[in-house]
Amino acid sequence: MTEKDKEMQANGQENPNMDINSDENQSGSTHLNDALPETDEADKLRGELDELRRKYLLLNADFDNFRKRNAKERIELINTANKEVIVALLDVLDDSERATKQLETSGESGAAAEGVVLVFNKFQNILQSKGLKAMEAMHEEFNPDLHEAVTEIPAPTEELKGKVIDVLQKGYYLNDKIIRHARVVVGK
Repeated sequence: MTEKDKEMQANGQENPNMDINSDENQSGSTHLNDALPETDEADKLRGELDELRRKYLLLNADFDNFRKRNAKERIELINTANKEVIVALLDVLDDSERATKQLETSGESGAAAEGVVLVFNKFQNILQSKGLKAMEAMHEEFNPDLHEAVTEIPAPTEELKGKVIDVLQKGYYLNDKIIRHARVVVGK
């Protein structure tokens, strides 16, 4: 430092020639006045950040879809968990219906007939509470999605052409899904 610099420093004044941004360890270096690093590196980092953000959003959306699909499948499984048991019981339900009709047509009235009807009604109510619903097919328009045509016979009237004339075996829904198609006779 020169004498003048020492004097100015003692009086609390700064030297206008002195660069405060220079590094004392490097002679004449003014590295703080250098330009910022290349913007290519910043753009590259922004691009990587955008790509990672996009991947994160896609992964998050995929996980959301998986979670919703899994919840829907779980609800569907719960609703149709008894399907196999109920399908197996449909034959028993059909036989019970035939037995009660036979009792009604034979004119038997007694404790045994009343007991059979009572048991049948209870059995039917239990299945209905589990989501079983009988399909109405008689005199409906034939629909191959709902009905299985066993045979076609000449329709007794013109308005019954293409409609169900007789139901051989009832169709059933379980929670609004078909578990058995109705076996029908169609008028032609």
